[in-house]
Amino acid sequence: MRSTRWIVLGGCFLAYLFDALEIVLLSLALPVIRHDLGLSVTQAGLLATSTLLGIGVSSVTGGYLADNFGRKKALIGSLIVFGGFTAALAVVPSFAVFLILRFLAGIGLGAVWSVVSAYVVETWPPRSRGRAAAFVISAFPAGGAIAATISGQFLPDWRQMFLIAGVAVVVPVLVVAVFFRESATWAAEKDRHLQDTVTVRAVLGSSLRRRTLLGTLMAALALTGYWGATTWLPTYLTTERDLPAGSVALFVTILNLGMFAGYNGFGTLADRIGRRRTIILTLLGVMLTLPIYAFTTHQTTLLWLGPLFGAFTAFFGLFGSYLGELFPTRARATGAGFCFNVGRGVSAFAPFLLAGLAGTVGFSGGLIVCAGFFGLAALTTLLLPRTGSIDHAADVRRSDGVTA
Repeated sequence: MRSTRWIVLGGCFLAYLFDALEIVLLSLALPVIRHDLGLSVTQAGLLATSTLLGIGVSSVTGGYLADNFGRKKALIGSLIVFGGFTAALAVVPSFAVFLILRFLAGIGLGAVWSVVSAYVVETWPPRSRGRAAAFVISAFPAGGAIAATISGQFLPDWRQMFLIAGVAVVVPVLVVAVFFRESATWAAEKDRHLQDTVTVRAVLGSSLRRRTLLGTLMAALALTGYWGATTWLPTYLTTERDLPAGSVALFVTILNLGMFAGYNGFGTLADRIGRRRTIILTLLGVMLTLPIYAFTTHQTTLLWLGPLFGAFTAFFGLFGSYLGELFPTRARATGAGFCFNVGRGVSAFAPFLLAGLAGTVGFSGGLIVCAGFFGLAALTTLLLPRTGSIDHAADVRRSDGVTA
């Protein structure tokens, strides 16, 4: 079990690294894509929105495959889907086709989160699960930093950039196919319920409905603020704060380094004081930091406030262990994936919304609105149960039959 959990940790980190890489590359390439395809700000926002809508659809498809056919098969399939459709952007002929390809890639991108979160929860003990899950999800800022480096090498040739990024997904596919074993916890549950097919109804039933709906609302509010802010931050720095392109690339790099440190630091804290309490702390932190960031005009200060903002976005990394622990093994990928990916699907409209606000209150005003979403997410988290300790897991099992 010890060797298995470390293999899972490293392999899931690698898989999510490529997941993050694909998402962040689009944000960095948007200014060049807009110019090459003659797109408006609204149309560019729709490209990000279509990706997130595909991720929302994955809340059903990814969880269904992982809970009924196994974590390993679902992870390999999702990697192949988003890698293939990302590579296809190299020959995209029009805006409409671009939208379709990003939507289809999003289905694979969202499914990766569902599966890696379930894998970690089922292979790591509760006392260190927060750190393990946060480390895997910290692949997102690591992938963002790599994306910034890659974009600097390839842009303005975004077609070649997406082709190479898509084809490179063969690396995590081979790692999972060769070295991963199926989750023993899932396999045991599947043997006990051979005739049962897990669907979304399993997490919207009477015993799990409340936590599913509240978990989804928490994720939707937090991720609306997150995607609204991060999608347009490079554009905000360029248009309203006059940062040169080289400084924006540096900003994205150090922002993601701050995220990486925050994910792992707050992951350790979550194992000490609890997942829910730490998530609330990070949501309040980013809510207070973002307005300061929006009103700052000094360019050097803008660069170094980035890592602080990034560190507080650690709630993104904590959702994996927290949402996974809210649901039983038989429906863990479906439940956690539904909450997180429906939340991401709802947040799909955040880049589009912020683009609209930019026309009236500017991007800085839009960032203030995003801060409000983080505050509402913190209030919603207070309504959810605590997780993370063996004693609490026993309480949950006794109260509603959930295996933590």
